[in-house]
Amino acid sequence: MVDRDVVTAKLSIIERCLSRIAEVRGPRRGTLLPLDVEDITSLNLQRAVQAAMDLASHVVAAEGYGTPDSTAGAFALLEEHRVLDPELSRRLKKMVGFRNIAIHEYQTVDPAVLASILDRHLGDLLAFGHRVVDAFGLQPPAPESA
Repeated sequence: MVDRDVVTAKLSIIERCLSRIAEVRGPRRGTLLPLDVEDITSLNLQRAVQAAMDLASHVVAAEGYGTPDSTAGAFALLEEHRVLDPELSRRLKKMVGFRNIAIHEYQTVDPAVLASILDRHLGDLLAFGHRVVDAFGLQPPAPESA
């Protein structure tokens, strides 16, 4: 069974990383060196993607969907089990590819790819988390009345 606490923790990491990215790409941008903006955004994007990967792996294992054949394979299994739609799954797998390049330094990170993710696809990470919450009925409990 998918653990709501794990989902909540991973979503919290994603939200915190995306908030940090927005902060340094917004008004604070002018107070930082361009290299610092690039480093902060790249590092927080890597962390957010890793949290999404961890969440995907948790769901796959908890639901017994099988063993992924790669780091992006968990998203394919979630697509196969209709937790994710094919388009979101494809975009998330591409983010894993970016993360692998950035973390393992297989090659230089293409600034155009980084800009594309930052400008158009950050919402995919949150969409994934919210899709998991919806798919498994993990809405947080209502706040207690005083």
